[in-house]
Amino acid sequence: MPYLKSKTDKEELQIFYEDHGNGEPIVFIHGWPLTHQMWEYQLTPLRELGFRCIAYDRRGFGKSDQSLNNYDYDSLAADLKNLLDELNVNNVTLVGFSMGGGEVVRYCSKYNCERVSRIILVSSVVPYMLKTDDNTEGVPLEMFQQFDEQIRDDRPAFLANFSKQFYGVGFLSHPVSSNILEWTNALAFTASQKATLDCMISFSQTDFRKELSSINVPSLIIHGDDDKTVSIKATSEQTASMIAGSVYKVYSGAPHGLFFTHKNELNKDLVSFITSGAVLPETGLENGATILPSNEPLVTREEGM
Repeated sequence: MPYLKSKTDKEELQIFYEDHGNGEPIVFIHGWPLTHQMWEYQLTPLRELGFRCIAYDRRGFGKSDQSLNNYDYDSLAADLKNLLDELNVNNVTLVGFSMGGGEVVRYCSKYNCERVSRIILVSSVVPYMLKTDDNTEGVPLEMFQQFDEQIRDDRPAFLANFSKQFYGVGFLSHPVSSNILEWTNALAFTASQKATLDCMISFSQTDFRKELSSINVPSLIIHGDDDKTVSIKATSEQTASMIAGSVYKVYSGAPHGLFFTHKNELNKDLVSFITSGAVLPETGLENGATILPSNEPLVTREEGM
């Protein structure tokens, strides 16, 4: 099994990754509190379509080493850079889900999108999750403090409730099987409590708003409008207005975990955006971002992006 020795200014850790297939490389960055295995329903079909699919476990999660203290986004972005450098890949598409969107943006702002040709943010926490006077759509700090208490008190119970919200499971709504919920919880249990807690601080309190102007590659933003875990209004709706020329696609009725509930639609959009440089007609947000309803296909512009 491949491991990367990721050396940062603070420490050196072993980062587990998978690298399969040939062709244009896609690097998948998982969400909190899961592992790279959440991408199972993207890795296999996209590899079979001829892409090189790379996915890794964030420090503290899955099979990667634990860190005692360093779960800030600078450290996480440095791990990503070390992976890209170690594999010597270029023309990379970065796909960041939820918390993983933060790694994508921090990497681009800190390393000028080196080796990267495009980015895709899926159900991302970017640009700023925390509710403040100038970010009124954000989540109150008290909510994250409650999560902290619940994780410290009974992490299995917290994760069981979290995974239901994650996929939009309710009294009358059962978009995923009980087996998927069990699988999701099993992935989350591989993380340390320390990594789970510290990464929650990072994704909830890191303000990426000033970094979005550093995104100088084609960008696709995807979010479900029924996401009860990461509010679309606090995140992707704002991100789409801040990244010039970005494509913004809203999945109608999709929960946070749309990588599974809407896997076929997501895979189609990933392939379309990567292979054709697909964009919409010239309509959308004021800065040039375009909004695509989930019932419309991506439109290819002949000259590309």
